Amino acid sequence: MPHKGCPNQCSFCNQKSISGQLNELTPDDVHQAVKKAMENPGLKNAEIAFFGGSFTAIERDYMLSLLQPAAQYIDFDKFKGIRISTRPDCIDDEICQILKDNKVTAVELGAQSMNDEVLRLNHRGHTSRDVENAVKMLRSYGFETGLQMMTGLYGSDENESLETGKRFIELLPDTVRIYPTVVLRNTHLAELYEKGEYSPQTVEQAVEICSKLLLMFSQAGIRVIRVGLHSGGNVEEGFVAGAYHPAFKELCESRIYLNKILDELKNKAVTQATVYVPKGATSQAVGQKKQNLKLLGEKGYNLTVKENLDLEKYQVIIKE
Repeated sequence: MPHKGCPNQCSFCNQKSISGQLNELTPDDVHQAVKKAMENPGLKNAEIAFFGGSFTAIERDYMLSLLQPAAQYIDFDKFKGIRISTRPDCIDDEICQILKDNKVTAVELGAQSMNDEVLRLNHRGHTSRDVENAVKMLRSYGFETGLQMMTGLYGSDENESLETGKRFIELLPDTVRIYPTVVLRNTHLAELYEKGEYSPQTVEQAVEICSKLLLMFSQAGIRVIRVGLHSGGNVEEGFVAGAYHPAFKELCESRIYLNKILDELKNKAVTQATVYVPKGATSQAVGQKKQNLKLLGEKGYNLTVKENLDLEKYQVIIKE
């Protein structure tokens, strides 16, 4: 739903590039998308999700015309509920009741930052207090509540991003998405970049910050369901500058394991050892194109990576 319902144009936003969607969504589109999904014989406990605009800010009749056909399928065991995304300042009691009545079960808020000056500079049109109030209200209605944040925004730095992460944790959301800022064509951020007034994060800088955030949320028991913009759509075509990589989350997880391994090695007088990581984490520990092992090799370490079923996520044990 490109830019539908948004009351203003944020500095970074070109929803047509982010969503890959150019035409207005129709009720028939909803039916067709759901029927297509139902062709998958393994489909179970899925969600019907509306993303791209501010769902609760679109014209009320239009919103209902999309929700109602989706709600018809929620009684099937294939779909457990409807997920939407919206702005923190577009949540109130009336909206919450409408969403409840139409089988919405999860609401994600595009908070982006908990720093009011960063929000102002990026033309967000809401405050950090709006985020706090919206989360409190959504939780009171029983919605699964998600928060979305961005790193590298105009006026932001690493400390601001980490502070936003801490504020998110205090709000106890069920899920979080982390997006490093990408400069897209036809945005205010692109104008600032071209004038030399904005310096976007590199992929390396974004990995350093986002790996810290990912670990923070994991340790707090908060599920991170996305790190980085998804590939596909028109993102690549609209890309101007910034931290975009199609496997960005894997880069962040590899950085977490690299830092954990280096930290463990500080306490061990070894150059050859076996690194044990959780089940399924070998590729992240080794690093993309074995970059972690190469870097560790340059530091004089000859390491073998093996999996240990007893280890928890991001846990590392090193044995000679």
